[in-house]
Amino acid sequence: MGSPPFFFKWASRLLPWFSPISFSILIIGLIWGVGFAPSDYKQGDVYRIIFVHVPSAILGQSIYLMMAIFGSICLIWRAKLAGMFLRSAAPLGASFTLIALISGAVWGKPTWGTWWVWDARLTSTLILFFLYVGIIGLYSSIDNKQKGDRAASLISVVGVIIVPIIKKSVDWWQTLHQPSTFSITSSPSMTSDMYFPLLICVIGFYFIFVSLLCNRLRVEILTRERNTTWVKEYLNNKV
Repeated sequence: MGSPPFFFKWASRLLPWFSPISFSILIIGLIWGVGFAPSDYKQGDVYRIIFVHVPSAILGQSIYLMMAIFGSICLIWRAKLAGMFLRSAAPLGASFTLIALISGAVWGKPTWGTWWVWDARLTSTLILFFLYVGIIGLYSSIDNKQKGDRAASLISVVGVIIVPIIKKSVDWWQTLHQPSTFSITSSPSMTSDMYFPLLICVIGFYFIFVSLLCNRLRVEILTRERNTTWVKEYLNNKV
């Protein structure tokens, strides 16, 4: 899987059926959560933004963790596909984190009475977003692909400390943000008719990420490997 030609062929075969399945799972989860899950006894229907906010927040953190892993691979073994992963994943991670921040602000207005507070969870998530933006900016400012990969890898590895800070912020400091309501490893803090649609939404968001990532990686591989024989043959066959 570390070979760009092999990954490209594998992703090309996967995407035609994986992408529709991903969108179907997400739509089922959103319809179930927004349309059929019961109202919360404290927040009423406003809590339903959880079906977008929680999955996007989880993805924002998970993608950065994956980037730190691939960044380490890029720094240690100089694997080309690891660098391509960083460039392809950073805009997606930034997008999911931005969705989490915006949906959190929309949720915070009716529950906290304000769009934004410098809460530990919110502030650390904002820092995560800036880390993504910094990595994207590095790639835009460095023409040499290998240098850009190494710089992005270094930021990913060093900056990964923000992920456990986000996770533990509600435990380490007094915050307005509620503790985590969703967990796969422990008993849920919500009823099953709320938990299961949320679980489906989380799975759907992960599947959407994989689908988008594979598409972006295919483009990145073609761009970087455009002078190789196999890419020229592939493009000629498409024409």
